[in-house]
Amino acid sequence: MISALLIGRKGSVGFPKKNTFLFRGKPMAFYPMDAALKVKYVDKVFMSTDDDDLRELARKHAVTVIERPAYLCTNEALGEDVFVHGAKWIAEKNGDQELIVLLHCNAPTVLSSMIDEGIRVLRENPFYDSAVSVSRYNMWSPLRARRINAEGLLQPFVPFEAFGDPKKINCDRDSQGDVYFADMALSIVRMSCIQNIHEGLLPQRWMGKRVYPLKQEAGCDVDYEWQIPQVEYWLNKNLPVTKDMSSRHV
Repeated sequence: MISALLIGRKGSVGFPKKNTFLFRGKPMAFYPMDAALKVKYVDKVFMSTDDDDLRELARKHAVTVIERPAYLCTNEALGEDVFVHGAKWIAEKNGDQELIVLLHCNAPTVLSSMIDEGIRVLRENPFYDSAVSVSRYNMWSPLRARRINAEGLLQPFVPFEAFGDPKKINCDRDSQGDVYFADMALSIVRMSCIQNIHEGLLPQRWMGKRVYPLKQEAGCDVDYEWQIPQVEYWLNKNLPVTKDMSSRHV
């Protein structure tokens, strides 16, 4: 059995009610949920939440609601703990899981075709732990990252020596090669990643260690309102408006 698990909570500090913010008249959480529902290899879709609006959205589309415990609804709660709770709940209620498709309600930049590809890759490569959506953001290379020191001045977040010979470093954003970030739109994992989460690579330990990249452009999870235009760009490019968006399968 392959299940999909979306997570989303009611409280949000950076962008209140972000999970139900409307894009094209549909709440943000609709897009990852709908993508999962349209994948033929996904047997059942679940949503872990404490939000009444998300519960209503889930039930409207025959998605099973997992009641997210109060201790996992705080600002300090980790997403990985919510995934572990939800995946274990699914396994207990529905039996052994071949794979779990992990999604965020605030990450609408995911296609059904990407989920299909990830499942195929993991079935063909049993030694991979997961398949994860990534986007290329060379402008955010760790080479460019800075921290503010005790004097209130900028200094490198990572010592330049970590990138090799500092004399060969320059201001070109592509000088260190392509920089890929897990964009949080999609993680397809084996249950062993959930069961042994403390062995996974930081910071998204649910991905395990052997992680296959599913490349896309401009993928993101939305935490701030300034990301709205990025999602609109992604939707316009990847999901052109049709007469019935609810029946999409891309």
